Amino acid sequence: MTFADLGLSDELLRAVTEAGYNEPTPIQAQAIPPVLMMKDLIGIAQTGTGKTASFVLPMIDILAHGRSRARMPRSLILEPTRELAAQVAENFEKYGKYHKLSMALLIGGVNMSDQVAALEKGVDVLIATPGRLMDLFQRGKILLTGCNLLVIDEADRMLDMGFIPDIEEICTKLPAQRQTLLFSATMPAPIKKLADRFLNNPKQIEVARVGTANASIEQWLVECSARAKREVLRDLLRADDMRTAIIFCNRKTTVRELATSLKRHGFRASQIHGDMDQSERLRELERFKGGEINILVASDVAARGLDIKGVSHVFNFDAPWHPDDYVHRIGRTGRAGATGKAFTLITPDDAEAVENIEKLTQQTIERIGRTEPAAATATAPAEAKAPAAKRTRGGTRAKPAKADDKPARAEPRPARTAPPQQRDRRPADDGPDDGWNGPIPGFLAVGFGTRPGA
Repeated sequence: MTFADLGLSDELLRAVTEAGYNEPTPIQAQAIPPVLMMKDLIGIAQTGTGKTASFVLPMIDILAHGRSRARMPRSLILEPTRELAAQVAENFEKYGKYHKLSMALLIGGVNMSDQVAALEKGVDVLIATPGRLMDLFQRGKILLTGCNLLVIDEADRMLDMGFIPDIEEICTKLPAQRQTLLFSATMPAPIKKLADRFLNNPKQIEVARVGTANASIEQWLVECSARAKREVLRDLLRADDMRTAIIFCNRKTTVRELATSLKRHGFRASQIHGDMDQSERLRELERFKGGEINILVASDVAARGLDIKGVSHVFNFDAPWHPDDYVHRIGRTGRAGATGKAFTLITPDDAEAVENIEKLTQQTIERIGRTEPAAATATAPAEAKAPAAKRTRGGTRAKPAKADDKPARAEPRPARTAPPQQRDRRPADDGPDDGWNGPIPGFLAVGFGTRPGA
């Protein structure tokens, strides 16, 4: 099957071909025809399957007919984070370059007056995070009564971030007779309830079982001690086939310390986490995409939605607290038909987390024996038998042997399970953020050019 078989316009097919794509992915092949037929849709797909294009492409052709009016967007796409919203905007710009359509991006960190000015001109496509959209709506700067096409993207991520009440309120502001598309990697009960309430007889497509990991990703669990994790990670990063890697940590403090340690050992590494300004995060992502650095240490703020081509490896420096996060983390590699490798460093205290991951993904992940360096392995028994340092002949205590670049600040062993207050949400140290700090360039009101001859 080719894109031409899906009923897309010639202008759109030309843009898709110029972008380097010839055959649709499974979710694109299944989703595009019903969307063009104006049907409601539920799309359940693992990350890296081409989900964004499955709604962007038909939307461009649908919106090619009609005219925008001031403060009344014709379509609305809701995204949980600014990064995801910006990536969707990039897709519209890339595929819609031969259509005369306008777009506005409503996210935090951008001057609100610029966004209001874009809305006043009228937009065909409005891409927004729920918080900023509700803010402008309550100020009377936007009307949703002319919005006949709604996309709720990354619905399970919206649930994690507490946006479901906002989405429910937004849905009540739109016309009852509209087309609604909902996409999610998983379908927990609250998302099912949302779909039942706001979608009309939707067609449901699923390209992978809920919770399954991408079959094109080779996965391993690497057993090691908490003390030796950094050194084991460095050995894995020196593998001949390691080209680019994303390393995930559970805490922002660990992200910072690990990135600093890797740079000190000569690796081209940087970091991205929720405490950074948006401009900083975008700059580091561009350095990674451009090849200036080849290792990105990240918190879970980067685990979903980042579409970076060619990531060969994903490393979980910490086993994730939530098994869903494992699927989304390793999904940064093995994208769009490519293969990838994922390594998760585990200690004996991670047994329950590993059990939950294997239960969710319905597979037993291959374990690699202790690969920690000989020096670290040799010192382990002594450390276990005598945690306190010996007294020297002069009566003073000798310092313990160094097992890593920061022995005096060894990272604490992770708890066997997350504390009770963390079981229903991510820890406060690295909870989801809506990214409302710092500027983001571009995408305020983008014209896609004109049709040839227009």
